[in-house]
Amino acid sequence: MAENSISVTIDGEVKEVEASQTGVELFSDNKDIIAVRLNGEPRDLYTPLHDGDVIESIALDSPDGLAIMRHSATHVMAQAVQELRPDAKLGIGPVIENGFYYDFDVEEPFTPEDLKKIEKTMQRIIKSSQRFQRRVVTEQEALAEEADQPYKLELIEDKEAALDTEAAQDISHKELSFYDNVDREGNVVWSDLCRGPHLPNTRYIKAFKLERTAAAYWKGSEANPMLQRIYGVAFANKDELKAYQQRMEEAARRDHRKLGQEMDLFSFPEEIGPGLAVFHPKGAAIINAMKDYSRDMHRRNHYSFVQTPHITKGKLYETSGHLQWYKDGMYPAMHLDEEKDADGNIIKQGFDYYLKPMNCPMHNLIFKSRQRSYRELPLRLFEFGTVYRYEKSGVVHGLTRVRGLTQDDSHIYCTREQMKDELKNLLQFVLKVLKDYGLNDFYLELSTKDEHKFVGSDEIWEEATNTLAEVAKDSGLELVADPGGAAFYGPKISVQARDAIGRTWQVSTIQLDFNLPERFGLEYIAKDGTHQRPVMIHRALFGSIERFFAILLEHYAGALPAWLAPVQALGVPVADEFAPHLQKFMDSLEEDLVRVEVDLSDDRFGKKIRNASKSKVPFILIAGEEDMNNNAVSFRFRDGSQMNGVPVDDARAWIMKAINERAQINSADDFRALVEGHLQEA
Repeated sequence: MAENSISVTIDGEVKEVEASQTGVELFSDNKDIIAVRLNGEPRDLYTPLHDGDVIESIALDSPDGLAIMRHSATHVMAQAVQELRPDAKLGIGPVIENGFYYDFDVEEPFTPEDLKKIEKTMQRIIKSSQRFQRRVVTEQEALAEEADQPYKLELIEDKEAALDTEAAQDISHKELSFYDNVDREGNVVWSDLCRGPHLPNTRYIKAFKLERTAAAYWKGSEANPMLQRIYGVAFANKDELKAYQQRMEEAARRDHRKLGQEMDLFSFPEEIGPGLAVFHPKGAAIINAMKDYSRDMHRRNHYSFVQTPHITKGKLYETSGHLQWYKDGMYPAMHLDEEKDADGNIIKQGFDYYLKPMNCPMHNLIFKSRQRSYRELPLRLFEFGTVYRYEKSGVVHGLTRVRGLTQDDSHIYCTREQMKDELKNLLQFVLKVLKDYGLNDFYLELSTKDEHKFVGSDEIWEEATNTLAEVAKDSGLELVADPGGAAFYGPKISVQARDAIGRTWQVSTIQLDFNLPERFGLEYIAKDGTHQRPVMIHRALFGSIERFFAILLEHYAGALPAWLAPVQALGVPVADEFAPHLQKFMDSLEEDLVRVEVDLSDDRFGKKIRNASKSKVPFILIAGEEDMNNNAVSFRFRDGSQMNGVPVDDARAWIMKAINERAQINSADDFRALVEGHLQEA
């Protein structure tokens, strides 16, 4: 080896290079490479190299590359903000999905006009080709440099131990570093405390957009100051940014909060409080259809239905461990049943009562209410149990993050020998039901032990985790790891479903639990007469009814399948003289429990049809003179197509078939395909 050379491995190939070279020279012929992974750590292209280093290139359009580019965009945004508002105090600026944000302490909240100015300033900074240059400092130097930035001082003093993963992007436990933005003349024009890495220069930020502002507490705590957060997105090129914006426009069109208002499904009255929904008649019709189907499926799969109260003494949640591990997510205690004498002396101690955040402890009491035999196992308990969780007001969001939610909750008690088969059958059952609701694209996520938040032995956790992993792999679905994501009492599989526009939603969860049976002292009499602990499986199929309702509403953009639609058939007579004929047919549908409405308003027929077309009803039924004379009705579908002159007996039978088979009917072609199947069966 030459005296001034070193041996390094570049993308799997061992090479001898000059000792003075960096990633800038190594990848000078490929402008798509914006950073390197050096011995496993993402680093700038400017990082010095040493003999024996393993170097992997990071392209701009790779996941690592996009994260680096987005974090660099965060710095440019903060630089632009301080240029426009020199007194702005800097919080943190992490990368998030599709983009980034930065928190600022400013006197006046940012307005939409401010965002336009910030974005314009960012564009100027990007075009100026400023270089990102790393500089390592001592703690004393960092404190001196950030003397007028109180939040940065706190980060420096806290170090890594007190930081979450987002704040840790600004500071590393290994060393403190700043990134200077250096202009073409070599002048430092802006600096920020940051561990990096960053792009070679600002011009690599190809496509970005500032989206919105929001208020955010420093470090997420209501005890801390309220800051102003600016969110942005950034992509490798303008085409990807445009595609993202189109997806967001489609997501906005499907937003369940918007559809809920337009379709008169639910609301959140201010008088009740945030995160507490009321469902209007049409919304409740959907909820009831969901529940009816769920009850039927659970009966067919040998579940026993139970019902438990909404409130309980705190001792129950001490036994379960929720008061130790989950208290921050529970509503405060209500101290009740205390009695005092005339002098105010306590003569009977009271109790702390809590709104229940989980159903499982109460189901354990049902299991424990009498002696159980191995012959009863597996015992599958099921409840539509409403629970209450004290979500912070800032994270409450429509029906997807609420404070009062109803879980389709089941707890299955089985033997160790039954455990694996029960889990396999349970996963098949869950996937079957989700498919019946029209979700078909799934993968699984395996959440494992949080080393800082768990009960039970390592051996029990290992057995439970390995069992779930085997069941997940046997399903044939993609399995993704979620390290540390389990609840405190056991690992879980969660079913992740992709909706009609490709977004991923966590729906069903299956948790394997050896710990709560131990904490509650649950036992059954085994075949050999010994007392044994059952294994407990927690399962929520919808997750919560409210959240699943929102997912379905957005998946279908409000155009729900006939069996779920709040109004399944809407009658529109061409004129008043044809109304009795149509009403008679609609009454016959109602006798079969079809949810119907008839438009008998004074509006002209054209306006009635326009209104009906906006309603997202699967079957608009029309009756004119020819329909009345032939004892028929005509169909109009969501896409505007029609099927005319259908005899009423056929119309009724075909509507019932669409409902019973949970078919999605949006057009005459959809209906004809269903009808042809019906005729072939006949």
